[in-house]
This record gives sequence, structure tokens and C-alpha cells, in this order.
Amino acid sequence: MSSELAKLQSSPREAARWQKAQQQLMGRRYAPALSGYQDLVKRFSGVAQLWFELGLAAMGELEFDLADQAFRRTMELSAADVQLLLLLAQQYQRLRRLDQARRCFELAVAADPASAPARINLALWHEKDRQWDQAWAGIETCLARHPADGYAAYVKALLWHRKGENSAAETLVRDLIKRDSPDPQVRISSRYLLAEILDAAGQYAEAFCQLLEAKKFARLTANTAQLERDYDGADARRRELLASLKPGMIQRWRQEAPAAPHPGRLAFLGGHPRSGTTLLEQILGAHPEVRAFDESDAFVNEIWNPLAPINAPRALTVGELDSLPLKRRAEMRRRYLKSLLREAAGEPAGQVLLDKNPSPTLALHLWLRLFPELRVIIALRDPRDVVISCLFQNLGLTALNVNFLSPDRAARHYADLMDVWLRLRDLGGFDWREVHYRDLVADLAGAGRRVTEFLQLPWQPAQEQFHESAGRKFLFSPTYSAVTRPLQNRSVDRWKNYAGELAPLRDRLAPYCRAFGYDERG
Repeated sequence: MSSELAKLQSSPREAARWQKAQQQLMGRRYAPALSGYQDLVKRFSGVAQLWFELGLAAMGELEFDLADQAFRRTMELSAADVQLLLLLAQQYQRLRRLDQARRCFELAVAADPASAPARINLALWHEKDRQWDQAWAGIETCLARHPADGYAAYVKALLWHRKGENSAAETLVRDLIKRDSPDPQVRISSRYLLAEILDAAGQYAEAFCQLLEAKKFARLTANTAQLERDYDGADARRRELLASLKPGMIQRWRQEAPAAPHPGRLAFLGGHPRSGTTLLEQILGAHPEVRAFDESDAFVNEIWNPLAPINAPRALTVGELDSLPLKRRAEMRRRYLKSLLREAAGEPAGQVLLDKNPSPTLALHLWLRLFPELRVIIALRDPRDVVISCLFQNLGLTALNVNFLSPDRAARHYADLMDVWLRLRDLGGFDWREVHYRDLVADLAGAGRRVTEFLQLPWQPAQEQFHESAGRKFLFSPTYSAVTRPLQNRSVDRWKNYAGELAPLRDRLAPYCRAFGYDERG
């Protein structure tokens, strides 16, 4: 412990000030928290944790350069603190300052070359950045020092899988499952990976069994019953609001939009997760006049959470949404755009700003209230393909993706989200286009041209080679590895490999098959 930190903690008055700033930070009262931290670091400038928390408060206030300065100071002061460096790397990823994130991972390894978490995190970074040789070297070094580390072995199996060496990956991951590691991440991730390997090998029955095993262990890592209750409550409130929307209301919103110019036409790319949103984003983002934002949290943080958080005590009424004051709407638009553009500093914005994030489709009514001039693109895919693909996703549990822990709730989530789209599509009053994954696979240039022209842009031949530009980017989508390869049709009608497992969901999904033009009989 540094002498400054000891001095701060031993002073009841200063410790109370720090605690107050922390409480304000946790309560999302960022402005007073930031002021408190700025005062504290004047007197205790050598305390890394203060600078780190100051950076978090600055991020909350959208003071991104100040956050970067605070995080850089944290980095200087925590050169030997592996845990803080790893936390810092995560925040730099949120800031979308990727060089700094990678630097933090590298510093963590340098601080303690024997640290398994440091080496594993750096290897996973290299894997996601498609730097296979560095990832492989890092995980081999880690296993040489920690041969019994289950998660390091899982990452090695993942790297084998990414290289297409599925036989070696399967052998390793089956051995991991036999060892029955007490680490929940190893138990969960090894089974998800084995399911993916078995699916690729056509061993569908065992693949599905491994998925269910993975989900059984995942349920032990969180209060899933509470997460499901939170989600169900939010869904009920949302349905009440959507039922109260009147025809013509959205058109009127469009006429009274705040006069808050932004540097490009705004488009939202949504749909259900695993419907082809990442593929479509990469096709559109390959256009020189499109600035595509991959899984940005700007809308969630600046509009969805403030207006209709998932654990809200009561419903946002249609009257409250309709009467949202002009001043507040203008401020929320400003904050959203400032947050969205934090990763585009110094770059041309492009004629179109494309925000791709499928889950906020649930809040499309909020999008249209704040941005009624919005162009909306909805990615569509056979509902049964969507459900089975969601079940294969290994995600940290939230009140949204807790639904992917069982086929029944995955189908329910699909219905909940697409009911939002169908309701708003019926109401009309905004510009929208649906794009089917099967159409992109069958005719990339034709389907891609139509949606590009919907954005009032001409088709560019480079868009057909989207995987080449995607391969030069660091992608945040969970499906980042798939879009760096040329398009293939293996995922069309994937659900037929699991027709027996999905049979109990037939009646629930049939209305959506009909609504979107898929043969419900298969």
C-alpha cells in the first residue's frame, strides 16, 4: 500500500469524501462524483484507485478525453498491479481506445509474467484481433507455467478450433470436461465449445446435449430466477405501452423532432440477435460513406436506461413518452450522439451513421420518439434458425440473454422482440426496410444494393468483399470470427439439424414464420 493511500484511508474526513464520491458513482450521479474525485486527486495524486474511479465518472459524464487522461495516470501508478491493469483494459475497450486496451494487457503480463489471468487475457485479445501466432505463443507460455490451469487449456482448444484443427480441439476439450474443473467458466465454456465442434462435425444430438449441460452450469453463476422476473416485468410494461400507441403518433413525432443537427444521417440496424445484423453491418460499413458502429452502448446508456430501465418500478406510459419535453429530447439526442461518436474522433463521420445493436430493437419506440427521422433496417432470418443460433451463444448472463438458457425462453424472447417490430411496422410513420439473411446469402450484390440504396447511397463493389475490410477491424460482436470469412450458406435452414429438439416450439414460432415468409412446416 502506498503512503498516500494509507494517509487517505487513515483520515476519517478524507475517507468519508472518497466514500461519498464512490456512492455517487454507483448511483450514476456522475457530475458530483467527478467533482469529488477531482478534488481528491489534488491532494492524493499518487493513489491509482482514485484516478481509475475518476476515469469512470468522466466516462459517465461523456468527458472521454478526461477519462483517457485519468486512465493514463492510473496506468502510470499501477505498473505492478495486474488486477487493476486488467480492469483498466476493460474500460479502455468501453472507450473504444483499443491501442490503450492492448497496452494494459501487455503491461499486466510485464508486471507479473507468472500471472495466468494476465497471459490468458492478452491471448484472448490477440485471438479476437486475429493475431493467431501471438495468441498461440502466449497461451503456450501460460500452460508451460500453469499446466493445470483449466481456463488456459480451454483457450488453447478455442485456438485450435479457430485454426480449423477441430480434432485436436475436441480431444483437449473432452479432457477438460473429464477433469471436471471447479472453475465455472471452464465448465461452461468447454461445453459450449464442444457443442460448436460437434455441430460442425454433424453430430447434432450430442451437440445439443452439451449445450444443455453448459446451460445447467451457467444457471449456477447468477440468480437466474430474478433476472427472468426482471425481464418479464419489463416485457409486460413494454407491451402495455405499445398497445397504447395510436396510429399517426409517430408521424406527429417526426414533425416535431428537435432541431439538433448531427454530422450524418442516422440509421438503426436491428432485429433479433443472430439474425444477420453483424453480416449486414459489415456489408454496409464497407461503403466509404457509412460509419458503422458495432455494438455501441450509446443508446442503452443515454436513452434506454434513463427512460425505461429493465428494473423500473413502474411502466413508462404512452402519455409520458408522447409529452417528453423538447428540451429533454434535445439533450438526450446530444448525449447519445456524443457517446456514439467517441470512437470516431479525428475520422470523417460519413454521410450515414449506422448504429448496429440488435437488442435495443426492444426499445424501438424510444428510438422513434428521440429520432423520428431515423432510417430503420431490420435483419430477418428464419425464426427457428435464430433460436438455435442463440442457444449456441456463450454469453455472460443479463436480464436479456438469460432467456438463451432454454429453448422455450429463447423462443419467447424471439416473440417478445419481434412483436415490438410488428407493432411498430403496422403503426408506420417512419422509414424502414427488412432484409432477409437468406436473400443476402443467395444474392449478396442484389440484396446489398437494395438496402444501401435505402440509405440513399449508391452500391459500391467493395461492399461485396466485406470480409476483407472486416478482417482489418477489431470487432465487438460475439460473432466477430464469422464475418471475416467469405459468405457461405451453411447457416441457412440450420434448424433442420435440430428439428426434433425444436418441435415443442413449433406453435409458438409458427406465427412469425408466417409473418416473415418462412414455411412453418419446414
